Amino acid sequence: MPQKVDFNKTQKLLTAVIDVAVFVGCLYLSFYLRFFTSLGFIPSRNLNDAKAAMLVSAIGFLAINVLSGVYVLYNKTVLDVWIITVVDQILITVFIMALTFAGRWFAFPRSVLLINLAVSIIVLVLWRTSVFLAYQRIRGVKRVMVLGPPDQISGAVLNYMSNRSRRHRLTQVVDGHYLEQIRAHIDEFDTAHVSDLIPNAERTAIYDLLLGEEKEIFLTTSFEHLLLVNPTIMSIEDESIIAASPFKIPSEFDLIKRCFDFLVALIGLIIASPVMLVTAILVRTTSPGPVFYRQTRITKGGKEFRILKFRSMGVTAEKNSGPMLATTNDPRVTPVGKYLRSLRIDELPQLFNVLVGDMSMVGPRPERPFFVDQFQQGNAHYRLRHNVRAGLTGYAQVYGKYASDFASKLNFDLIYIKEYSLLLDVKIMIQTIKILFDKVSSRGVDETEERDTTVRLPEGVQELH
Repeated sequence: MPQKVDFNKTQKLLTAVIDVAVFVGCLYLSFYLRFFTSLGFIPSRNLNDAKAAMLVSAIGFLAINVLSGVYVLYNKTVLDVWIITVVDQILITVFIMALTFAGRWFAFPRSVLLINLAVSIIVLVLWRTSVFLAYQRIRGVKRVMVLGPPDQISGAVLNYMSNRSRRHRLTQVVDGHYLEQIRAHIDEFDTAHVSDLIPNAERTAIYDLLLGEEKEIFLTTSFEHLLLVNPTIMSIEDESIIAASPFKIPSEFDLIKRCFDFLVALIGLIIASPVMLVTAILVRTTSPGPVFYRQTRITKGGKEFRILKFRSMGVTAEKNSGPMLATTNDPRVTPVGKYLRSLRIDELPQLFNVLVGDMSMVGPRPERPFFVDQFQQGNAHYRLRHNVRAGLTGYAQVYGKYASDFASKLNFDLIYIKEYSLLLDVKIMIQTIKILFDKVSSRGVDETEERDTTVRLPEGVQELH
């Protein structure tokens, strides 16, 4: 059976070029709808000024698309494509409007921009939906074989069985005689997920066999793999050496990050102030107690600070239970608090924490000392996430989900520290807007999922020994 393929770089580039052409076409159509239908012509002054501004608009449009992951269709749904398209068009409209305030050199009639917002959303949703459906037909669903000791691969198996695993279908689970089972079922899978707990010699032989058959290989993330993120390749005499980079942000980049955080937090507070005022009134009038909730959290260097949030629970929420992680359908959450949490509005006051330097716009989410002590006992590497400031949003929040266990979130946090760049921060901030519409990302820890890790293979999945 031929191996399923993904969109290659040329196809993605062609999609992006057509995307920009569609966007510019929508701008021209918006001018027509605004002026020609009422005046019978488009004023040359307006059109000439707009032409001069369209290049900047097109570049901004493309940049926002790339940062928000529009052209990464892997493991997305049609709804994801629609949400990202709407969010991106709102962002580019705000961006262009902001430039119109900068001076007459960027003259774009705001009425045209508002018309374009509606027109471009409709046209781009139709265009991108057709691209996504074509992508699904080309790529198909990859069949996955999971290999490893039974007690160590349950997490991977459950992930492939979940509804969130849209582009993968579990076909075999192998817990022994790996090479024999791979050869026997070589035409029945496209991807092999290999546990790092398989003995090294046997694992190397598995890699050789899979590579020879041109099969895709997935690896369970280990700390050793994290060490190899962004390495330096060097040579000593005639030997090649891999130098692992530290889990730290260089001081010069940390200073740039701090300046960026201060500026974004200040602008964010100005823009969000009306929403924060309305929220404060709602919290104060719908449940007894203070508007804000202050709690001790841990940030860079293990330093304690007081995080600021809009109160979303009753004032006696933990009086009897003690510290508890949020759960799905948490009874402690107030009716208003439920909506504040789902839209992350309860976290807006943390912009003040960013402003004073306790937090960053992007970084590992801060935990309470009580839970930090527990997590550090369970994983000695947990302390490494405190090499950077805690964040308002983070890599784990965008690429994981709210209910992920601490070990999974830790892997995402450590990858972020290794791959840090200012561009990555901007990308995560933009993609955070999308997850506000994702119910799975906004819910609490599902206690049923936490207790029940028993793997019950569905019909059609082979269990091989």
